[in-house]
Amino acid sequence: MELIFQNAWLVPLFPFLASILLGLGLFFFPNSIKKFRRICSFISILFLSLAMLLSFQLCWQQITGSSIHRYLWSWVLYKNLVLEIGYLLDPLTSIMLVLVTTVAVMVMIYSDSYMFYDEGYINFFFCYLSLFTASMLGLVLSPNLIQVYIFWELVGMCSYLLIGFWFTRPSAANACQKAFVTNRIGDFGLLLGPVAKSAQFPLHIWLPDAMEGPTPISALIHAATMVAAGIFLIARMFPLFQMLPFVMSIISWTGAITALLGATIALAQKKDLKKV
Repeated sequence: MELIFQNAWLVPLFPFLASILLGLGLFFFPNSIKKFRRICSFISILFLSLAMLLSFQLCWQQITGSSIHRYLWSWVLYKNLVLEIGYLLDPLTSIMLVLVTTVAVMVMIYSDSYMFYDEGYINFFFCYLSLFTASMLGLVLSPNLIQVYIFWELVGMCSYLLIGFWFTRPSAANACQKAFVTNRIGDFGLLLGPVAKSAQFPLHIWLPDAMEGPTPISALIHAATMVAAGIFLIARMFPLFQMLPFVMSIISWTGAITALLGATIALAQKKDLKKV
């Protein structure tokens, strides 16, 4: 069992390798790669399925009572300053791994048919999708805030690319810029980061416009994974927030106002159901 936990880093590595392979194929074979649409989707789905299977195994070990595992390697050593990278496996991490990989696999299978006739689909879509999934999984496994922040920004970059995938449409181009700027504003504060990522009031303004991206992106980013990143960070830092009662009150009021505001906006939303 120890071997399984030691190889947990393979979970984000699988989709990352898929994005690298697709990116290299695009770079070296820019013309012929369009003929291999199904092969590219198969590579993405296969690699992410492997990550999903490993995630289920890790989750099962946590459910059956395995201890928390934390693996760290020294990254920067300077006098008394030590920066470490690694990964942390606990019940919260294992549940999020299963959630992200399962939703991502289903979205990729759906995207294979949904985006089949899109001209730009084979060149970039699955590459961006795999990179986003790898970034999200890296965020979930991060054992410290520095590593969280690195993957946090990678998730934001990928969401910008995916929301603006149909960049020839002015509405999509504006939507990805709005999402990028709003999330960067949120990233300046420790508490504002989850507010922006989860589209909570008052940094919720990017989410309705982000529906300009392809429908699979709306399902992956906005309904299941990226908006859950803010909740994940709140859960991870809950012991710290417990010592600050006023922060807990702010979180509660922010969630309540956002829920009421979202329901009110939905009443008047007639043209695009995705924005609801």
